[in-house]
Amino acid sequence: MNRLLEEHYIMGQKEIQDGSCGTETRAAITTVRNPIPEAVSALSKGFKQGRWASHIEPVPIPSKSEVIDLIEQLQRILFPGFFSPVILRPENLDYHLGQQVSLLYENLAEQISSAVRHDCFRHDQSCSRCGERSYETAADLIESLPEIRNLLESDIEATLTGDPAAANSDEVIFSYPGLFATMVYRLAHRLHQLEVPLIPRIMSEHAYHRTAIDINPRANIGSHFFIDHGSGVVVGATSTIGNRVRIYQGVTLGALSLPRDAGVRLRDIKRHPTIEDDVIIYANATILGGETVVGARSIIGGNVWLTESVGPDTRVMLEPPRLVYIGPDRETK
Repeated sequence: MNRLLEEHYIMGQKEIQDGSCGTETRAAITTVRNPIPEAVSALSKGFKQGRWASHIEPVPIPSKSEVIDLIEQLQRILFPGFFSPVILRPENLDYHLGQQVSLLYENLAEQISSAVRHDCFRHDQSCSRCGERSYETAADLIESLPEIRNLLESDIEATLTGDPAAANSDEVIFSYPGLFATMVYRLAHRLHQLEVPLIPRIMSEHAYHRTAIDINPRANIGSHFFIDHGSGVVVGATSTIGNRVRIYQGVTLGALSLPRDAGVRLRDIKRHPTIEDDVIIYANATILGGETVVGARSIIGGNVWLTESVGPDTRVMLEPPRLVYIGPDRETK
């Protein structure tokens, strides 16, 4: 008998002996229904027949927990001394970075290999030298780290320039969700450029769960990018964002209404807007459409709904709403 059912049966027998159960309850206890075999059979059949998505394959799949560990390793490398228990000095910095990058190289190659093998097997592709390719791709990302770090430094500068509440770069690195989401985006975007399947989206979804900022790894974002506050920000896959762009919480760079078969028919079509250099987009603004361009140095006000292009140096604002005041100290207006 199943251990859980046996425990319930024993407990029931004790209650019967104590006289606390009626005749109806006694009968129920002695005829406990076991739903497990039937449910397991139905679930197994559905998965084996391919009616439901599953990963029942003789190849590994990337580990979500390991990918999150990779993000944390990369954070320690890109911001040495901030997220490590080791006290760093100029004398031990090279040793520390060497150790961290060496560990990253092996772990990253392993996860890339799993992603590539899974993709090849799932889509019945010809052999693409999974093992060798994974190390080559990991090496390419590592070679990109100085460039990515330069971009992140520009993002820190943009935060300090755009937010009077930001006291210093330490505070931004430690506590600003926008910088964390941007860091993950820049790493995931590079892996997307290197044609690594699956892992970039795992990374972006982790950043979304940490920050409520959803940036698709396929988007193209320039330098000095600043997300203030951040919650509810959505940047779609085919969005293009120029340099020195600032956006606030709740901003959506999305697509117009899509047909039911959009996932197949529009996958490689530009569906999301282009934001040119030096644009500011205030809270809860929604900008939609692949042909929508916001010109350089424009300002998009809060709560604006925009589906058409605007030229450079344009301010787009809603008219002030009519407010109604009700209270003992004010006349009703």
